[in-house]
Amino acid sequence: MENHPQTSAIRRVMVGTDRSKTADHAVRWAAEFANRYGAELFVVQVIVPQHPTTTEYGAAEQTRASAANDELAHLVRQLAGESGHAVVAIDSDPALTIVRAAEREAIDVLVVGNSGMAGRKEFLLGNVPNRISHNSHCTVIIVNTLPSAGESIPESSRMPHSQGEPQTPEPHLGGRAIHIAMVMGKHGLKELFGQSEASDISTRRQEATRLRAALEELGPTFSKLGQVLSTRPDLLPPEYIEELTMLQSHVPPMPESEVVRVAEQELGVPWEDVFESIDPKPLAAGTIAQVHRATLETGDRVVIKVQRPTARADIEQDLALLEIFAQKVGQRPALNQVVNMETVFKHLSTSLHRELDFHQEIGNIDQMRTVLADYDRLAVPVVHHKLSTSRLLVMEEIQGIPIAQAPDGPDRIEAARQLLESYYKQIIVDGFFHADPHPGNLMWWKSRIYILDFGMVGAVDTNVREHLLLLLMALWKEDVVFLSDVSLMMTGSLDRSDLDVPRFQSEIGEVMAKYRKAALAEMQIGPLLQEMSVIGFRHGVPLPASLTLAAKALAQVQLATANLDPKLDPYDVAGKFLTRVMIKRMRASLDPKALVYQAQKLKVRSERVIEALEHLIGARPGQRLVVNVRANSLEDMVRRTGRRLTLGLTAAASILASGLTATSATGAAWIPVTFGIAAGVLTVGLVLDLIRGR
Repeated sequence: MENHPQTSAIRRVMVGTDRSKTADHAVRWAAEFANRYGAELFVVQVIVPQHPTTTEYGAAEQTRASAANDELAHLVRQLAGESGHAVVAIDSDPALTIVRAAEREAIDVLVVGNSGMAGRKEFLLGNVPNRISHNSHCTVIIVNTLPSAGESIPESSRMPHSQGEPQTPEPHLGGRAIHIAMVMGKHGLKELFGQSEASDISTRRQEATRLRAALEELGPTFSKLGQVLSTRPDLLPPEYIEELTMLQSHVPPMPESEVVRVAEQELGVPWEDVFESIDPKPLAAGTIAQVHRATLETGDRVVIKVQRPTARADIEQDLALLEIFAQKVGQRPALNQVVNMETVFKHLSTSLHRELDFHQEIGNIDQMRTVLADYDRLAVPVVHHKLSTSRLLVMEEIQGIPIAQAPDGPDRIEAARQLLESYYKQIIVDGFFHADPHPGNLMWWKSRIYILDFGMVGAVDTNVREHLLLLLMALWKEDVVFLSDVSLMMTGSLDRSDLDVPRFQSEIGEVMAKYRKAALAEMQIGPLLQEMSVIGFRHGVPLPASLTLAAKALAQVQLATANLDPKLDPYDVAGKFLTRVMIKRMRASLDPKALVYQAQKLKVRSERVIEALEHLIGARPGQRLVVNVRANSLEDMVRRTGRRLTLGLTAAASILASGLTATSATGAAWIPVTFGIAAGVLTVGLVLDLIRGR
């Protein structure tokens, strides 16, 4: 060797062994190498346990490890004398155990044999030399230990790099804050945060345009902020939503070397051990990650989503600044007229942290596969779970075409219907939906629609789902008054004295009439819900955030289905789906056990209503019910109470009649069913009356 490392830089040499013949060859090579530089020699043997340490067999393995340590120490003394050290460990991961031992002993050079490196299929992710070379923090020399090889130091030795995610540095908030302030000032956004009066529509539109330009210039995190806000009409006026929808992330693609480096860090082996090829041209370059086509070593075609190495550090830095900003200026009344900064920051932080962990997206894909199980024309990509991590996602490549190019025929028409109905199911039944179904995320392949990119999903809680079911029924039956009531129920605003209810109902009715009179291809429920959100925002009763996001997703998917089948009536699809849902629930409610349970509940509640009436009229001793009378509300309250009492008692009688006739051996089968249906209808009427009267 002509070019040696400097002697002063090599003081400690370590070599791993499993006491095989090839490993002994590497040990002798390392001993000669250490002797040449006057360095100490550390020989590490890792015994892979076969039994738990708490068992008798595990205790025997501990004894054998102690004997192995004595044998190894004797060998090391023969090779290196007093400069030799033996280390024996019991661990299920030999590669990482050797790496940790090297770090603990401050090793300068780590020597491993190349046994197992030639057979990529056999040693796909268990190749110990490869894993050591990719995880070690010191110089690694891989020795050729094959029988025909000579005893020379290989030309390929490599300096290490760290495994896993890069350490997140402390954010340099000062310089970044100055840059943000300069950009804000450049685009005139100081006026936005300092105005004292509510601006008119034209002024807000100008401010929204300047905000979009500033967010684009500030980079990925702020572009993501705008994209997130564009889905939240409950937080921003419509002028801002419209402008931020056009926001684009101008993110330069990562170089191929960075893509490979992140992939190898996550896999723990060279990328060639897993992939036959990776297309250097990205399919997409986003704020957090980049997507490439690739081919596995098995020949399967996949796409890989690789997180940017600095994504977490950059996002954490900007989130720290946004949190400070929200605390400093978020309480200004003028700013709160435009945006709720505290809510914006919490939503953005949650969204970004969720997207930084690809395990979240993997879970979303698996959950959506379960949701779509009943639809044979819908599917999601298959995930390669063993190859995917928090920063690397490997999944099946969907080798299809945009859905707009799907061939005409019954498959296309049925797929359109299933896609639209599946969204009603996702939102109303499951409470879990894909929140970004734009055309780029819908592909046609194998006569099915594949839904892609699950980085953004939405969730709808049970209470909102129940109200949404009623809302869609009101839309289906064109009941403006009930539609308005349900909208106010969702926001808890039925008793708002400052709300102009007639005007609110009038505006809701105008929107409903506009969409019901539209052409079939334009008869969309999603845009209608979005306009209802805008009306609610204008009247100070914004609909729940989950519903506004669902409305946006529903609007997107309905545009897609209208392109697939212009004759598809979304109200007809919704009506038939709702009918099936209600029938299914009705069948569940007719279960004898459920009927008896509901009858007992209704009995108790009826008794409480009767007691309240007796207290009211003085027929029962004790503290009387105190009523705060407002105008002529007493008469209305008595009338309402009587109506509810009648409904309750009649429903209870129907339930009891259903139960009694069901146990009769002489009665016809339709009699208890009829009583049960009547009881269900009366109970639903009572519940709706109670809800409307809150």
